[in-house]
Amino acid sequence: MRRRANAAIGAGLIGALAIVAALAAFWTPYNPVGIDLKSRLQAPSPLHWLGTDEFGRDVLSRAMAGASASVFVALLTVAIAILVGATIGVLCGYLRGVFDRIAMMLNDALLAFPGILLALAVLAVLGAGRTAIILALAIAYTPPTVRIVRSAALSVREREFVEASRIIGNSQAYTILRHILPNCLAPLIVLATSMLGWVLLSESALSFLGLGAPPPAPTWGNMLAASRPYMQSAAWLEIAPGLCIALTLLGVNLLGDAMRDRLDPRLRPI
Repeated sequence: MRRRANAAIGAGLIGALAIVAALAAFWTPYNPVGIDLKSRLQAPSPLHWLGTDEFGRDVLSRAMAGASASVFVALLTVAIAILVGATIGVLCGYLRGVFDRIAMMLNDALLAFPGILLALAVLAVLGAGRTAIILALAIAYTPPTVRIVRSAALSVREREFVEASRIIGNSQAYTILRHILPNCLAPLIVLATSMLGWVLLSESALSFLGLGAPPPAPTWGNMLAASRPYMQSAAWLEIAPGLCIALTLLGVNLLGDAMRDRLDPRLRPI
């Protein structure tokens, strides 16, 4: 019952985020970057449900646009990290030998750096911007993917059906695509779900530091950064993006727990 509740709540929160992000790509109540100094720092009201910021911009519209930007960055980053990491991990786990040793030596060197610190180092070279932050976070989160997929591939390559595939003369490419990779999908799906939350939080942190999409483009991180001078006089400016980040991470974590329970045979009821 608890696991079904986790799945329902997590899926509901993530579904709501996806709907808001898709809607914001075409419509918001107000222009997210439109300045109206006559309406600056207005408290939440029927006209502006989440109030306005220091430039009179509607906070709800900016939060919706920030959801669209954050979801785009997170999905593209996770897709790149999973694609590159799964490819390298499967090849390392199946081929072994010199390629595995060299690749894992480089991978372990990258794993020695915290993800956010590695992303900061990449951004120092590439500069700030949406494309740069996607590449930086993809590089930062590829090494954990390589490690997890390699471990799964090492286990699968010793199974009887993989040995049978080799004995009957199937190519290595066919064996990897037909037998190794499909049996690594369960941990990969759980990892991708968890990574979505990590990337969203990292993107918000980097935007908070001024390394994300440049203003006036709204993201949850730069909305939080801009709200710091008004924490006492206009609390709604930090509550809105902070609540968006918290609810999104809650949804991702609940959905990830439910998927782990569903895909891990050790956690299934007998």
